Formats: sequence, C-alpha cells, structure tokens
Amino acid sequence: MATPPATRPLTASSVVRTLLSADPARQAFLLLRTVFTVAPLLFGFDKFANVLVHWPTYLAPRLNDMVPGSGQQAMYAVGVIEVVAGLAVAARPRFGAPLVAAWLAGIIVNLLLVPGFYDIALRDFGLLVAAVALWRLAVAQPDGRTRTPR
Repeated sequence: MATPPATRPLTASSVVRTLLSADPARQAFLLLRTVFTVAPLLFGFDKFANVLVHWPTYLAPRLNDMVPGSGQQAMYAVGVIEVVAGLAVAARPRFGAPLVAAWLAGIIVNLLLVPGFYDIALRDFGLLVAAVALWRLAVAQPDGRTRTPR
C-alpha cells in the first residue's frame, strides 16, 4: 500500500521530482528568484571582505571623485544596497526584481565609464534582462506565484 502524499518524507529526490513536474514558468521563477537572492547577498557581503575581488577597482574614477570618502567606503554602501536587494527578492520578488534590475543598470553605467570593463558591462546587461524576466514572472499573480496557463 502506498504512503499517502501528506505523510511521505521530504527527500531531495522528491523535491527534484516536484520541481521537474512543475510548470516551466514556475521553474523559471524559482530558479531566477533563487539566483537573484543568493548572488546579491553573496556579492553584497563580499564588498566588506574583498575575498572574491578587490571591489574598489570596479568603481569608475569619475564616480569615485564624486562620492564622499574612499572607494572602499563606497563599496560598503554598495554592499548594503546589494544585501537589501537580495533580501527584497527573497521576500517580495515582485518589488525586489525591478530593484535589482535598476541596480544593475547603475552598475552598467559605472562599468562603461571604466575602460577595459566593457565585457563585464555586457555580462551585467544579461543579468539585467534576467532580472526583468523574474519581475515579469513575479507579477503574473498578485502573490508573486506564477499562473498556470489555461
């Protein structure tokens, strides 16, 4: 006799089966939501540690001259904004996704002001498009879940 669904143990394989059997739009939503939660949190926290890279290197000299303090202090502010953006995507992707998209637009402008970082600006444009896609999927229903096509 099969175990009723409510009492089946939650296993990695059952989660994978559920995700694979879900609506493709729901899968895309979950994937993008996860990435746009984890990446801003990871990169935001790293602005304080500079483990992945020395972040002030990516601050355009023009912008560095305009912001108060040092480039590293500017990166602290950037880190706080990125952490807030990641948390916003986790809590309310409908509002967090456009925040991330706008933030990426600002990063792209900054990178275009630094010679030699055009490839990174192009990569960030791709991320911006993905953040817009997450936003569109998130607004498919008021509660942030995607609608199942009829």
